[in-house]
Amino acid sequence: MAKPTYSKPIENENSLASSLVIFAVMIALFLGAIYSLSFLSLDNPWPMAVCLGLFALAFWIPQTILGRSDSAGEH
Repeated sequence: MAKPTYSKPIENENSLASSLVIFAVMIALFLGAIYSLSFLSLDNPWPMAVCLGLFALAFWIPQTILGRSDSAGEH
């Protein structure tokens, strides 16, 4: 017999409240990265290091820790 054509829903969906909290934390990291650039000067390179670190965390945490990065072979 043929398999049904519909796809199964994702089993581990977040609730609206937890999604909003995660979004707020990640946008705070991103905005903190942008804010750190206001302290950047030629004499002090550390704000750029902080910017790169916060920016990387703002994208790495949702994609690897909170995301479904292990789902490449499912479909």
